[in-house]
Amino acid sequence: MEGTERVFERLVRDHQDRIYALGLALTGNRHDAEDVAQDTFLRAYRALAGYTPERVRELKQRAWLHRIAVNVVRNRVRGVRPRLVELNGSEPSTTSGPEDDALRRAEVDALAARVAGLPARYREPVVLRHVQELSYAEVAEVLGQPVGTVKANVHRGLKLLRGESDGHGDD
Repeated sequence: MEGTERVFERLVRDHQDRIYALGLALTGNRHDAEDVAQDTFLRAYRALAGYTPERVRELKQRAWLHRIAVNVVRNRVRGVRPRLVELNGSEPSTTSGPEDDALRRAEVDALAARVAGLPARYREPVVLRHVQELSYAEVAEVLGQPVGTVKANVHRGLKLLRGESDGHGDD
């Protein structure tokens, strides 16, 4: 168990910000993102406790944690549309005036709301690829999909964000 504790502490330290950011991007809500991150690490700890040392060493931690987080979000929002983001969802700039900061925050919040409003099949790969900056192969591993499917869903999701119709009758 001592080894599990050390591995888990390093896992949390190295990945907590990314997992929180993933939860925020997928749910559009800070409180839900905190819950997602906490639940993700709780599930990770329980899983690690049952793994052999060899399995722990061979684990691709980043993809593994992202897969857990995506599943946590899926379980939490099953059948429920994501909520809109909070109004104070972005960092103010130190080089512009209050009006510019307010406009920039509004733009960021509007984009985050549009991302949160995408159907999950597009939202998840778009966030993993362009917010979390995972490779297409890593996104495919996280979502359990072929790379081609991931690429197509990222492309369609980005088209939807730009307001372009892709003719696929999206949700």
